[in-house]
Parts: sequence; structure tokens; C-alpha cells
Amino acid sequence: MLVDDEPLALIGLQRALEREARDIEIAASFTNPKEVIAGALLHRPDAVFLDIHMPEVDGLRLGWQLQAAVPGIEIIFVTSYDHYAVRAFQLYALDYIMKPIQSQRLRQTIQRVQEKLQMKKMLRAAPDANVPVIRCFGPIRFQLPGSEPVVPKWRTSKAQELFAYLLHHRSQMVYRSLLLELLWPDVDEAKAASHLYTTIYHIRQTLKTCGLAETISIRIGDLETGYRLDLGNTRVDVDVWEEEMRGLGVLDKGTVSRYESALEGYSEDYMGNYAYLWAEHERERLRLLWRHHMKMLGEFYERNDHADKAIEVFRTIQKMCPDEEDSYFALMKLYHSLHHQAGVEEQYWLLKERMERELELPLSEEISDWYRQWKVAGGAHA
Repeated sequence: MLVDDEPLALIGLQRALEREARDIEIAASFTNPKEVIAGALLHRPDAVFLDIHMPEVDGLRLGWQLQAAVPGIEIIFVTSYDHYAVRAFQLYALDYIMKPIQSQRLRQTIQRVQEKLQMKKMLRAAPDANVPVIRCFGPIRFQLPGSEPVVPKWRTSKAQELFAYLLHHRSQMVYRSLLLELLWPDVDEAKAASHLYTTIYHIRQTLKTCGLAETISIRIGDLETGYRLDLGNTRVDVDVWEEEMRGLGVLDKGTVSRYESALEGYSEDYMGNYAYLWAEHERERLRLLWRHHMKMLGEFYERNDHADKAIEVFRTIQKMCPDEEDSYFALMKLYHSLHHQAGVEEQYWLLKERMERELELPLSEEISDWYRQWKVAGGAHA
């Protein structure tokens, strides 16, 4: 799918793609960014070429919304401004190309898209029951075929974080200098390098102890410039979950059980047991994806007169995301529909306590006004 507010640029990009890759299908093109989310939900594209600098719409924020609406979608940002690059890759964009687009550079991007889609195809084809799995929702755990997940015993906290960081950047080469700065910022380079070699040795020993040394390996780049975690046929639960979310389709009575099953796969936050700042963006992205679809599920139950199920969904959201006002407000209105006055009061005062005392933030005027009107109308008897 292609998005650019300039019609000529959009036509030029489409022609360039058709010229460079005949096996790519252009599902849709948009000059109005406000139509993009609906278009993505309709066409479910594998990848979107997205202009960043558009009037009234932040292309980076639109990329975030696309990732939430269509799990697993690949974003390729196209722009005339190179200062957006860091923010684009923080969003886990697949690529970032500059206008005017050069043919050789576009071919590199197309190759990256094809390689990523091929990798996803291989992952989907892998028989889950017969391959090892690394679980990242919550603490990192290893699960061998036919066994329960186990938390590995790391020799040091640095070994745990280094493995987690390489896993976070799986199949990518991570520069040695970056790892030294991340893990030993106050140690001179020679000593830090020695710590790095020792820590990698400890990781390999842990993998061996857990029965994964033949499957998972740490590859060293040319001249030891960096390191890459090669997972072999091992799967990561986050990837499996995103693929499952991507295949859900439209939410209706025929697919609601699939939605429930898929959403149950998000049991804890991504690497939620570790206070790694570098994981926070991915943690928030996955949480946003889960919350978006949970909200859809709750609203579906509400529309179909299943208030009890809707309440269960919004309570689950509240437990996972206690700082979000939406779940409290949704529960207040649901309890009101059931004439459950105590439930409305409970949610209002829970939210007020959370926002004003714990977070030191004001309660939204919309919720305050709704509660006042509810009280004036007699609460449950309104």
C-alpha cells in the first residue's frame, strides 16, 4: 500500500515499484492520510510505503497507528527529510528511503521486504510442537518440545541483559561498540571488551545447559565488529502472537472465539520482568496492539448485549493498563446499563484515586461531567 499526499510522487513511486519488482502487488494508494487506517484494515497489506511529512498528519504517528491496526505490517518511510531517521527506526520501521528515490536504493528496500516476508512464511510453516520456543511475555523462558517453559539461570545480570538485547535485535548484527557502551559505560574499552567476551562465553554455557546450544548461536561479524543472535528454527512467542493477530480479520460472531484465543496469548508485558529502558518502546507497542484489539472485543460484546463479557474484557485491560482512563469509564457505563450503582461508584473512585493521588493528574472533564450527571439523575435509577 502506498501513501503520499503528493499525487505525482505517488504515481512515481508506483511506477518505480512496478519497474523494479514485478511480483509486488499494489493493493491501494492514498493521497488522503485520513483514509489510510480504513484502507489497511480492508486490504491487510504486507507492507506500506509511507510519506512522513504530510499536512495535518504526522506520518510517524500514522505508522504507529498502522502497526496497532494491522499487526505485523511492515513500514517503509519515504521522505525528503533525513532528520526523521532515528525516530523512524525507533518505530521499528523496516526501512527509510529518501526522495528522490534512487533505483538502486529502492531495489535494496524491495529485497529487504521480500526477505522479511520469506522469513515470516518460514515461521508460519514451522510446526510449533516440534521446535524450541523462547518466551518473552514476562520473564525470558526457554521451552523445549514436549517440556514446560523454564527460566534460565544466568551466570550474571550482564549475561541476562546481553542475551535479552541480542534477542530483542534477533537476526541483526549489533555493533560491538554499542554493546560496550550499553553494558559497561564507565569501564575503559580494553577491560569492557574482556567483560564482553567472558559474558558471551557465559551465555553459550547457559544455552548448552538448557539444551539449545545446537539451535541458538551467537555469530561474530567480520573483524569482530559486532554480534548476531542466530535462532535457527527456534521460535519467539512474540513473533508467533503477532502472526496470529495479523490473521484475525474482521471481528464478528464467527471470529470472536479466535479473537479471544489470540488475545489470551498476551499474558504479561514484553520482557515485563526487566527494567530495560531499551525494551520500553517495543513493550509499549505490543501493549498498544493488545489493548486496541481488547477494546474492539469489549465494544463488540457491548453492542451484542453481552455486558458481562464486556465487563470481563475491560477489567482485564484495567489490570494490565491501570493508568489508562478508558477502561474505568467503559466499566462505569457498563455498570450503569446494568443498574449496578456500586459498580459505577467503585470504578469512579478507583480512577480518581489513581489519577489524582498516585499519578497527580486531573481526572478528565468528560468522565467528571458524566459522573456528576449520573449522580444528579439518581444513579442506578436514572
